[in-house]
Amino acid sequence: MRRLPPLSALRAFEAAARHGSFKEAASELSVTPTAVSHQVRALEEYTGLPLFERQVRKVVLTDAGKSLYPVLRDGFNTFELALQRLARAPARQRVTISTTSAFMAYWLAPRAAGFGALHPEIDLEFHASDQTVELGNGGADLAIRYGRGRYPGMVAEPLFTDRFAPVAAPELGVATPADLERMPLVDFKWERQHPLNPTWENWFTAAGLAWQSALRQLRFSDEAHAIGAVLAGQGVGLLSLDLVAAEIAAGRLVQPFGPALPGHTYHLVRSAGHAPAPHVEAALGWLRTEAGTVR
Repeated sequence: MRRLPPLSALRAFEAAARHGSFKEAASELSVTPTAVSHQVRALEEYTGLPLFERQVRKVVLTDAGKSLYPVLRDGFNTFELALQRLARAPARQRVTISTTSAFMAYWLAPRAAGFGALHPEIDLEFHASDQTVELGNGGADLAIRYGRGRYPGMVAEPLFTDRFAPVAAPELGVATPADLERMPLVDFKWERQHPLNPTWENWFTAAGLAWQSALRQLRFSDEAHAIGAVLAGQGVGLLSLDLVAAEIAAGRLVQPFGPALPGHTYHLVRSAGHAPAPHVEAALGWLRTEAGTVR
């Protein structure tokens, strides 16, 4: 813990030493000369040494004062420069993006560094939730939502429609649809039931195979957890090829056979009624560009 005299006493001494006058120091500090004198006296009592020789129209530093003055002068100069730099520094802009947990983990977050390279002056804040988050009014600035595209009161534009196909860890040796009978089928619960959801039952129909409800299944409430289970070799997952594209490219997963079922569409959503701020527009442009790289 620092034990220092009052800052007012240090300021009064530094100003008086710089001007060589209590009167001029008082003018700079917007106090009376008597107040400056009292502050200097308090500092002298603190040090136990005289810091000035009081003369008729000026004050002259003693040896002790000469020793103290440059330390305080340089310190106050450093404070001033640091505060000026802070005052000149522009406030950082931030864009909050909300989307599902799986899309965040496997598509958006791995691309975040690219936005930082393009816009180092803008911070991204991610909100991962499978529940709808309010846009504007202190909530998220943008959302990437998955569905049929009906978002009343919002401006929504499609990014891309994903595709689902059987995917597995290479060490499982899955090569043909017949291999699906010997290991669990990894699945996850769709938030909204729809006849076009890419479920295992719909995949078997598209592949011209009879759906066997007796096949072992490993089901999760969250898509991200289903992807994690497939990466861990727990079974064959009917997964979004766009979300696991990097895992397939790196050889951590394989897509041994088709067909691929169309999923729903990812939409870029923002509040209607006003044009986005420049930093939000920068994020919009980046997301459009990244979505354009899909397939």
